[in-house]
Amino acid sequence: MRVGRPGTRAHTKGIGQGALARTFDARGNRDMTTTDLSTSVPYREVTDRNGRVYRIGETDTDLMGRPRTWMVILPWVGMMGISSAEYAFTSAEDTLHEAHLWSSGHIFWLMGVWVFFQAAVAFPAGQLRESGRLPARTAMMIGALGTLLGYLALAFAPNVVVAYVGFGMCSGIGAGLVYATCINMVGKWYPERKGGKTGFVNGGFAYGSVPFVFIFTSVLDLSNYKVVLSCVGVGLCLVVASAGWFFKDPPKSWWPPHVDPLTVTDDPRIRRALAKNPPAVKQYTPKEAARTPVLWMMWFCLLCTAGINIFGIAFQVPFGKDMGFAGGIVATAMSLKAIVNGTGRGVIGWISDRYGRRNTLVVVCLVLGSAQFGVLVSGQMGSMPFFLFCSMVSGFGGGAIFPLFAAMTADYFGENNNASNYGMVYSSKLISGLVGSGLGAVVVGAWDYDGAFVLAGSVGLASAVLALFLRAPGRPRAQHILPNPQPLGEEMA
Repeated sequence: MRVGRPGTRAHTKGIGQGALARTFDARGNRDMTTTDLSTSVPYREVTDRNGRVYRIGETDTDLMGRPRTWMVILPWVGMMGISSAEYAFTSAEDTLHEAHLWSSGHIFWLMGVWVFFQAAVAFPAGQLRESGRLPARTAMMIGALGTLLGYLALAFAPNVVVAYVGFGMCSGIGAGLVYATCINMVGKWYPERKGGKTGFVNGGFAYGSVPFVFIFTSVLDLSNYKVVLSCVGVGLCLVVASAGWFFKDPPKSWWPPHVDPLTVTDDPRIRRALAKNPPAVKQYTPKEAARTPVLWMMWFCLLCTAGINIFGIAFQVPFGKDMGFAGGIVATAMSLKAIVNGTGRGVIGWISDRYGRRNTLVVVCLVLGSAQFGVLVSGQMGSMPFFLFCSMVSGFGGGAIFPLFAAMTADYFGENNNASNYGMVYSSKLISGLVGSGLGAVVVGAWDYDGAFVLAGSVGLASAVLALFLRAPGRPRAQHILPNPQPLGEEMA
């Protein structure tokens, strides 16, 4: 690849395709000289044959003064700070019921409302983030405040309405801002190999809940619940705010300079990841993405799988207790579920880089659906080891779906508007939270656990079938690409 003298356009060639490169300084000014690197860093905008623009030349250190690895570690920490509200909340069911005299139905609907607002904020937050009106740091600060308000509401709410507003709405909105900011941040900084990194960050959404499962199960009681919940809220607020303070977005269309977007890279990991999950043919706007059927297929697939995941989170603890397992065993099962849930998110991202996002998603849906039947059978058998195993498998499948959809959205529609595009896909959790938790309680009451777990497992298996039809928009299928009927030698003869 070569760039012409200042003031000229330079044409580049890569893999037999034409491309156009333009040189800019760090502020976007054209026709710069490239000698004054102390005040500005040159970059080029290179266009491939599909019209997609790549901004290359600036390193991560040039842009933010530190390696981009920090934009994996810090989002991971931020995700851990919000995870306890979803994954550990139901472990506090007994204490909250006794302290506030809330019914079990209110406990599960509280979680459903939290999930509703956590998902509802994803799309508008993405729009504000991409327009520049909501910087990443500001989003994280608001999220930290929402986390604090949620736990204070659980500790001091005079009635359940205040709990719905403080925990369900404020904490849910705060968590949604943190989640959307963290997930899309890592995808922007690693556009060439986003699966494993996105999965690792997403795993923090489960890892962070592990200590709180034991705290809410073993430590929390009527004598200390106000102090414990307040301390947890303050501590997690500081964790989220501290991580978010250092967040910084890369420029639009940024691409790491050591990976040529127009030629085959020498790095086998990156080459394999791009071959299995090629970049989007262009940067889709939210309106353009919404016109493609595949986005709404992804929306519905995530609705089904996320609903199963939330159902397991909400009902595994009460199901285990009803089946006669000791409280410590149930807490251990929930902790293992959270650990494997987080591990599954990281591992599945790495696997999807190697074998493709869609193929991996099909397998994950099969695992998630089958695990629901296993949890039911293990409880009916009274087999504690089998119950723990099925709980872990369910956690693996339930956690793996989220980084897959996050990375797949960027693969299909590009990174520039990924916050909004993934926000549309993720908005299906608006319904899945209420279905998995609130409506799940209704199904359990009507059909008992047998019918509820069978239904959940069947939906998981059906989701695997749906996942087979997910394909990147705008990219022709291999079987539809016809060979040249007149090879080069014959044309020249």
